[in-house]
Amino acid sequence: MGANTASSRLEAHFAGTFGRAAEGSWAAPGRVNLIGEYTDLNDGFVLPFATPQVTRVVAARRDDRALGVRSMQGEDAGAVELELGNPASPKGWVAYPYAVARAIELYGFRLGGADLIVDSDVPVGAGLSSSAALECSVGMALCDLYEVPLTPMATALVSRRAENEFVGVPCGVMDQAASMCCTAGNVLLLDTRSLESRQVPFSPTAAGYSVVVVDTRVKHGLAESAYGERRASCERAAQALGVQALRDVPAEQSGQALERLAALGDEVLVRRARHVFTEQARVIEVVRRLDSGDVAGIGPLLFEGHASLRDDFEVSCDELDTVVEVARSVGAAGARLTGAGFGGSAIVLIGSGRADHLVDAVTAEFGVRGFTEPYCFTVEPSAGARRLW
Repeated sequence: MGANTASSRLEAHFAGTFGRAAEGSWAAPGRVNLIGEYTDLNDGFVLPFATPQVTRVVAARRDDRALGVRSMQGEDAGAVELELGNPASPKGWVAYPYAVARAIELYGFRLGGADLIVDSDVPVGAGLSSSAALECSVGMALCDLYEVPLTPMATALVSRRAENEFVGVPCGVMDQAASMCCTAGNVLLLDTRSLESRQVPFSPTAAGYSVVVVDTRVKHGLAESAYGERRASCERAAQALGVQALRDVPAEQSGQALERLAALGDEVLVRRARHVFTEQARVIEVVRRLDSGDVAGIGPLLFEGHASLRDDFEVSCDELDTVVEVARSVGAAGARLTGAGFGGSAIVLIGSGRADHLVDAVTAEFGVRGFTEPYCFTVEPSAGARRLW
């Protein structure tokens, strides 16, 4: 369904649900992280781009202090009272818009109520940041409705705070910053400590390549506990090395740093730190190659990144490894898991004429191995969050 058709359908549903016209429509995309996985936990560099898939919100103000929230995906949440003196938060997906409203008010801006209808084609649970897309689209809507003067990066920070403090997910800022700040035809080089960023040209289609997302439709139960363990391991490694975060170890000193960690007798810390050190270097090298227009040249670095996530950070799984193995066997330029791992999605950089062959080969191999059939689609670096009208 085209964007205009989807927007019209959403506006009509709003009018039919709330008995009045919406005052505006906003959209925020999901993201694919091209490379730079778990580096944000270490104040490092990441390289995401926005997907064509977005979360749309249509909204209008109310006269009270309540949020009336509905979803076009069939989860009718009803009205949620927005009383910031009440510490209770709603359950389920509606907690995200509620949390964003509360976070905006923590920054000193008073909101009134609003009715919102949400529609999204960002796959949920695929590691493509559907939650950030929801947070950012709602954040923009509420800010515009009540004339809250937040920059795109400030909206990203508010959205992260909402997820950290009210939803209880200890995420970094990459997902929200990508949703708010990416631009079409580029990846976003983001320093997650300073929040400095720049757009790096990346147009795979123009170079004769496709980026195929393979959603394994799998989420293994280890994901949440493992995320916390990885964060804690990186913090222990940084403490042992006497730095604020692992990004503070200069590249030329990473070998000595690993030797110091090895002397502690904790091989896990060595592996976790080695991934961060090498992944940081891969981000910088991918940027160098993209700046020179070498799209194909980033492929080997994607394969290397996956091997590091599999062996040193230990966040891959059989389904993700299978995607990468098949991608290599059919001649892809590169492939890696994207997102937190333990399921979710992998990305494959492959010649445009080979994309369908890749999808057929991956689907067949998943069938042989008894895995859930994957969901595959192509993505191109797309526009970040924006008001539609």
